[in-house]
Amino acid sequence: MEDRTHKPMAGERLDRLPTSKFHWEIYGMVGFGLLVCWSNAIGGLVLAQLATLGWTNNNITAIFTSLTTAGMFLGALLGGVIGDKIGRKKSIILFEVIHIISMLVAAISPNMKFLIIDRTIMGFALGALLTVLFACYTEYVPSRNRGTWSSRVSFLGNWSYPICSLIAMWLTQIVSPEMNWRLQFVIPAILSAIVTLIIWKAFPESPRWLESKGDYVKANEILNEIEKKVEKDKGSNLEHIDETKNSEDVENVSYSQLFRGELLKRVILGSFVLIAMNVVQYTLINWLPTMFLAQGINIKDSILLNTMSMFGAPLGIGIATFIIDKFPRKSFGITLLISMAILGYIYSLQHSMLMISILGFLLIIFVYMFVCYASAVYVPEIWPTAAKLRGSGLANSIGRVSGILVPYAVAYLLNTTGIISVFILLGATCVVTAIVIFFLGIETRGKSVEEIGKI
Repeated sequence: MEDRTHKPMAGERLDRLPTSKFHWEIYGMVGFGLLVCWSNAIGGLVLAQLATLGWTNNNITAIFTSLTTAGMFLGALLGGVIGDKIGRKKSIILFEVIHIISMLVAAISPNMKFLIIDRTIMGFALGALLTVLFACYTEYVPSRNRGTWSSRVSFLGNWSYPICSLIAMWLTQIVSPEMNWRLQFVIPAILSAIVTLIIWKAFPESPRWLESKGDYVKANEILNEIEKKVEKDKGSNLEHIDETKNSEDVENVSYSQLFRGELLKRVILGSFVLIAMNVVQYTLINWLPTMFLAQGINIKDSILLNTMSMFGAPLGIGIATFIIDKFPRKSFGITLLISMAILGYIYSLQHSMLMISILGFLLIIFVYMFVCYASAVYVPEIWPTAAKLRGSGLANSIGRVSGILVPYAVAYLLNTTGIISVFILLGATCVVTAIVIFFLGIETRGKSVEEIGKI
């Protein structure tokens, strides 16, 4: 039996790996897992269909959206704790199963009250799943191009927005609104079940997490398997690492440490970054079709405009994939936030279908460059491994609080002053977050997970 005190040096061994089939396999499982869990992406589309059926209005939509986010708040908070406790693979499978079941239940909802309750459970599973998938992915990819890999997985995952919009638009042509919104839950549930089976069969536990738990035997076993796979793929031996030398001890991080010192600064930083992301992204996802309807645009044109705009999501993330590792993380985030604030206000002043289409498309590009930066790259990478999911989960849960409150503000503003005031609210949120990044932001580009985790 191998000595359990033998430290496997997971970080150094993983960071030295050349890009190989192993990385693309992990990318495929995480990316497609994100792609098909699109229950949140269909929120606005489902609500638009329900509005035509008389199931909802602005106030009920606010409750639906708010409680969905409340579920995601709890999911992010508890999901991070569970993920750091039981491991990355087990937690992914657990939250996938809850998410799949809740989507199937939503499809048979008899009324809006039942759907809202189930949607809250769905939000819990989704919030936990997003936290675990994005944060754990940073543990498998090399530090030299971690931003690029994380952007790639975000790029694949965010194709869910235009895909589900196209599906909703197609369904309007062949089924009734009553059947349309129900099928929008069934389709991702089936696809998610397929991905979950693949993850159960092929996804390795994180050696970095195992090392943080002191399970050096299992960590070494998985690292040896990964290295053999890479050597076979590349047809050459990897650079040798002296595994007998002492590596740095992995410091155990208690949950209370997230509320003091350097980690508290990172909680504040991550929370504001995700507040901005949630306020802007989810306001647009959930309210754009409704705002179009309020401007007198019919349901089919509303879905069409929403679909055209949402094609900016994968394009924005695709652009980020190529440039995110070329610029310092702090300046990249600040630039995106200021650009979103300015472009959003200009967009809110438009009335013609042409300008709404063009500027809406450009706005979504910038928004999803920031979504990629916030949810897939910056926030997941600012934590030590021992508290990666708890730190990311806490920041995500605080970020979700804005999503609980903002829908009511949006409903009020739409009912009283119109969409211009909504975009002023979004712009102000962006500016405040840019200031926080300027003063509290840490630079993570090109640094190893272990180096970033030193506190």
